Formats: sequence, structure tokens, C-alpha cells
Amino acid sequence: MKSLADQFHNAMVGVYENARQHEYFANYFKQMLDQHGGVETARCLLATREVQAGLMKLWELKLLDQSMEAFVIQERFQPLFTVVEIAEAHRRLEELGYFNE
Repeated sequence: MKSLADQFHNAMVGVYENARQHEYFANYFKQMLDQHGGVETARCLLATREVQAGLMKLWELKLLDQSMEAFVIQERFQPLFTVVEIAEAHRRLEELGYFNE
């Protein structure tokens, strides 16, 4: 059985693959995943209050449910992150109307 961190990493690879299927090639995100793994990539991206261009692109494509932020706030993955990281992911999604859909 894969660890929770491995499951999250696989979900992040899925985010990249899904974006690619919609002709959005998130190469920077993929490079980060390859170098740091899913959990560390998410932590790095959540360390700033800036909304990344990748999240905006997923919003444009109506794929917020397939964003890193959407996975971070899932109850099953929350043990991997701090309360602050989860709150930041939630804030970004809220700003983009994710919870109103």
C-alpha cells in the first residue's frame, strides 16, 4: 500500500496530466514534481499568498477541482499539511468561486 505522501504525489501527477489533456502544459509544475515530489511542491507553492498562473489557467478551463489546492483541502490529504497551508489553499479556491459551483 502506498503512503499518503505517495498518494498525494500521484494525485499531483494527475493534475499535470489532466491539464496536459486540455492543452495546458504546466512544465514548471512538472519540473517541481520531478525534483521535489508532490508534498514539497505543494508546500512551496502555498508558501506565498500569490495565486499562481497555473491555478488561474485551471480556473479558466473550469478545472479547479483538479488543482493542487483542491487536493490539499481534501480531508484525506490534510495530515500532510499545516493548518496555514490548508487555509491558504482554501482561500485561493474561495477567491475563485470554487465553493459556489
